[in-house]
Amino acid sequence: MKVLKFGGTSVGSVENMSHVKNIINDGQKKIVVLSAMSGTTNQLVSIAQDIADEKSDEALNKISKLNESYILTVDSLLQDSTLNHSVKEYVSSVFDFLKGCAKKDFSQALENQIVAQGELLSTYMFNSYLNQEGIASALLPALDFMRIDENKEPNIEFIKENIGAVLKENAGAEIYITQGFICLDDNDEVSNLQRGGSDFTATIIGAAVLAEEVQIWTDISGMHNNDPRYVENTNPISNLSFDEAAELAYFGAKILHPQTVTPVRADNIPVRLKNTMKPSAHGTLISSKTSEGGIKAIAAKDGITAIKIKSARMLQAHGFLKKVFEIFETYETSIDMITTSEVAVSLTIDDDSKLKNILKELEKIALIEVDSNQSIVCLVGHSVVNHEDTYKLFQILQDVKIRMISYGGSKNNISLLIDSKDKIKTLQKLNDYLFELVTL
Repeated sequence: MKVLKFGGTSVGSVENMSHVKNIINDGQKKIVVLSAMSGTTNQLVSIAQDIADEKSDEALNKISKLNESYILTVDSLLQDSTLNHSVKEYVSSVFDFLKGCAKKDFSQALENQIVAQGELLSTYMFNSYLNQEGIASALLPALDFMRIDENKEPNIEFIKENIGAVLKENAGAEIYITQGFICLDDNDEVSNLQRGGSDFTATIIGAAVLAEEVQIWTDISGMHNNDPRYVENTNPISNLSFDEAAELAYFGAKILHPQTVTPVRADNIPVRLKNTMKPSAHGTLISSKTSEGGIKAIAAKDGITAIKIKSARMLQAHGFLKKVFEIFETYETSIDMITTSEVAVSLTIDDDSKLKNILKELEKIALIEVDSNQSIVCLVGHSVVNHEDTYKLFQILQDVKIRMISYGGSKNNISLLIDSKDKIKTLQKLNDYLFELVTL
């Protein structure tokens, strides 16, 4: 059995839903994971923010407009009068729930419930559409089997047991439709896997059912060797290893959630990235196989803050670095890059929400310098740190001010910290020269 995930753009219109139907209707059993329709999650987040800001009238106005757009979609999607009526009843129940939320006091639990409605709507509508088209599909509510533990990690044993049960209950179906992104937490409250989490859902399910393959369908033909939003003449990569894909996803490749490959790599379940609008394109296959050394792809991660911690007296003292890391642990802030010298340690974070408190604690033990508006440019390839042409990287970027370098922490990754204003220039330089200079 394969697991196929389709993103918001892939189900963002009636026309695109028809494309998805044609892709999945091949006579083979599969599990299909859907995101919310394109734009819906952003609108639901905005509604939740209005409720948090006690702007209930604005929230209600947005709810009504979103409701109207879904009614129009249902009328375009479903010509069968019985199905049209039942789906409209479901849509009305969802928006009645949202209207009730607008009158409640805001909480994180309430926001999670609001944001979850996008996936619930898209899957209910799409499953009904498949039924109208004579396809034997069944809707599997993700909240019946998707759960995270107290550490916000997938509870794999629970998921395996419970998805097995719901699949058995619906054994007559050919296609199983379920929601990406949403789940329950360890207290049985509605939660989620964060933005882009539908990819993660797909590979969690893939691992739970030991899928033949997990496919991530988006609006581009696989992972490109550079960011096509900023650089022209990028090309899709035909094959990546799990390690290479994980590095690229973590350091900014938007096509994949950072944790996508984690659940499936132990069982060697391949992940294929495909284009809904060009289903015949090869896309990118992610597997345990590795290819020649050299730089395969570049990704960039924005919103980085660099912190230099200087203490000539204490840096080499036993336990000093432990104290530094404990401060970041206390404020639940992860570190991306780290470099050390005899008298200082520099590190980067991508979440500055607790920076003020972190700096207050660090200033008790060291002198601190902070640089914001930084970007990490990540160069990835199999054994790239050992490749004979890697030195050319520094010739290419000789006129770019590099704040930090992470080299050797992973054999597949070299990371550079630069000022964000130099990001596009850096990506373009690398694209223009590096792939010609380095043998792939």
